[in-house]
Amino acid sequence: MRKPPFNPYIAVGIGVLSISTSAIFVRLASEAPASIIANYRLLFAVLLLLPIVIGKYRHEFKNITRKNWFLSILAGIFLAMHFIFWFESLNYTSVASSVVLVSMQPIFAFIGTYFLFGERFSSGTIISIAIVIIGSIIIGFNDFQISGDAFFGDILALLGAVAVTIYFLSGQQVRKHVSLITYTFVVYGASTVTLILFNIIKQEDFFHYPADHWWIFIALAIIPTFLGHSLFNWSLKWLSTATISMAIVFEPIGASILAVIFLGETPTWAQLLGGTIIIFGLFLFIVSISRKKQVTISTKRHK
Repeated sequence: MRKPPFNPYIAVGIGVLSISTSAIFVRLASEAPASIIANYRLLFAVLLLLPIVIGKYRHEFKNITRKNWFLSILAGIFLAMHFIFWFESLNYTSVASSVVLVSMQPIFAFIGTYFLFGERFSSGTIISIAIVIIGSIIIGFNDFQISGDAFFGDILALLGAVAVTIYFLSGQQVRKHVSLITYTFVVYGASTVTLILFNIIKQEDFFHYPADHWWIFIALAIIPTFLGHSLFNWSLKWLSTATISMAIVFEPIGASILAVIFLGETPTWAQLLGGTIIIFGLFLFIVSISRKKQVTISTKRHK
């Protein structure tokens, strides 16, 4: 595999900063249903990609295998489900609680990569995963309410974590054979169609929203989508699903800071402590993965 044009870890870092804005935008678009917000986020993303795809990448579609078409569409469907579950959870529970639960996806990513791709982790990697999960639990602990609407919101956020993990797992193999732009266009297109059908079935209003909501829809298409998920998709060609999933655990920190600024949600001692633990755990994870790759390369050279 050729060397990446720039460090994929930097791309993942930019992606994490970008997706941290997502929950804030969703909260600010309070008059629109969750599925409509998700619908326009991805529809505008597809429309922005369309000129690029038509101009430079239209020839690539004939080279996509039937298997990769299936996996890309599957990824798009689960990306749509992720947004529906997660955005809806923000109507019932706090930003901190919702984002933390969505960021618990490393658990599912670990299981998925272990059984589907035969990926193995060192003891140091497993310990770092445990540390990050503990940090995530600490951040959301004071905000958890195991009853009523908040509990329902927690369940929705957890389902969102499962859906986004399947989305990443579906795309990991495709990205090794399909360019970023083409893959992104297909996935976002499949997600848009899924969300349009979902909203038609639910008989949601597609048009009558305040002017500022439309700017929020566009912002969601540009910032967390292109500078977030698209960079994650690009990174899948060089990094594992587990690595990207672990990096996304940074999102609760960014989202919590933005929630203070724009929503007036004051961070608790648990969020501050949990954030520190998450950073430490992620650092251990990256170091563990890097050492594992160095050992593997060294072993191959001496064979």
